[in-house]
Amino acid sequence: MKKNVIIGQSGGPTAVINGSLYGAACEALKKTEQIEHVYGMINGIEGFLNNKLMDMSTLVPTGELELLKTTPSSYLGSCRFKLPESLSDEVYPKLFEKFEQYNIGCFFYIGGNDSMDTVSKLSRYAEQTGSDIRILGLPKTIDNDLVETDHTPGFASAAKYVATTVREIATDAAVYDNKKSVTIVEIMGRHAGWLAAASVLARRFDGDNPVLIYLPEVAFDQEDFIQKVQTALETTPNLIVCISEGINDGNGMFICELASDVGVDNFGHKMLTGSGKYLENLVKEKLGVKVRSVELNVSQRCSSACLAKTDLDEAIASGAFAVNAALSGKTGLMVAFDRISDVPYEIKCSLKDVNIICNKEKTVPLEWITKDGSDISDAFIAYTRPLIQGDVEVPKKDGLPHFAFRR
Repeated sequence: MKKNVIIGQSGGPTAVINGSLYGAACEALKKTEQIEHVYGMINGIEGFLNNKLMDMSTLVPTGELELLKTTPSSYLGSCRFKLPESLSDEVYPKLFEKFEQYNIGCFFYIGGNDSMDTVSKLSRYAEQTGSDIRILGLPKTIDNDLVETDHTPGFASAAKYVATTVREIATDAAVYDNKKSVTIVEIMGRHAGWLAAASVLARRFDGDNPVLIYLPEVAFDQEDFIQKVQTALETTPNLIVCISEGINDGNGMFICELASDVGVDNFGHKMLTGSGKYLENLVKEKLGVKVRSVELNVSQRCSSACLAKTDLDEAIASGAFAVNAALSGKTGLMVAFDRISDVPYEIKCSLKDVNIICNKEKTVPLEWITKDGSDISDAFIAYTRPLIQGDVEVPKKDGLPHFAFRR
């Protein structure tokens, strides 16, 4: 008997999260002998609980399915819904009753750490109750912090955006050379500084901006920071400093908390913002030079202008790989990338146990962070540069990007 497939998206979006959706939906729609309908969850598992879903096949005749490839953000909508820790909670039988109602045989969830937590809980409940639903996770996060995979779809395009924007900011800052100035660029990254580290790719030569780069993996010392800024200004009058939003004192205190109260989200994560502004005021007070801060904010994850072809191709491939893995009986796993070589760059898709992935974070290796925590090594560059290669032509309409839009 044919079964149906359902695909959901969760957590913060990326520029290629819809690439994974496209890859999974296209592959599933081809398997007409095994799959009857391919559904998309509207607003993730939370929306599914309220019977919000759509038939993905309706996007084919309109051309919307093809547009998904270059549409940023989460086409199906997202959620930050945390399933209860106890598998005896009433929400689990409710969900599986809905799976049965819609004749679901395969469940795919595209997301990061918290989404893999959902995949883990659902697959464990399925095993506990004898359900034959195949449940797989597809990785996505600009933070690149999922363990057991070389990298995650979304990181490369965000890294390309960061490096491009920082190079643009540095070029702008270099216009005037008769006055010392400091520009502090705040980049996303709570506990893992992969994105801020990617700003090193903006350099054109040794000593080029950004001269100083700070990640949350190394404790941030304010006095040392001021000293380094002062020293750098002697040779680079228009100084660019890049920081992760999550830089901290090494004892659990985020730098942004020194400037304001920080709230928490549904998963208990502190909502970070303001590290750049705090350091702007600190530099102004201590050194008396012209200083400004720039927060790249959500543009890092929603810009289609810097789509990396490698990133998009891998996102699409991960979706197709997941469908074929589920149809062969795999469940309770996440699609991962294994790197075969840097030059020429080559990876392959594999499957990893989602239970050892969820609720863990992969941080930048300390050996890739140099100069007492203020710079990034060549090893990081060798790791990241292959990922950002290739350009993608985004369809245009009236001179602007033409995106898929769910009505």
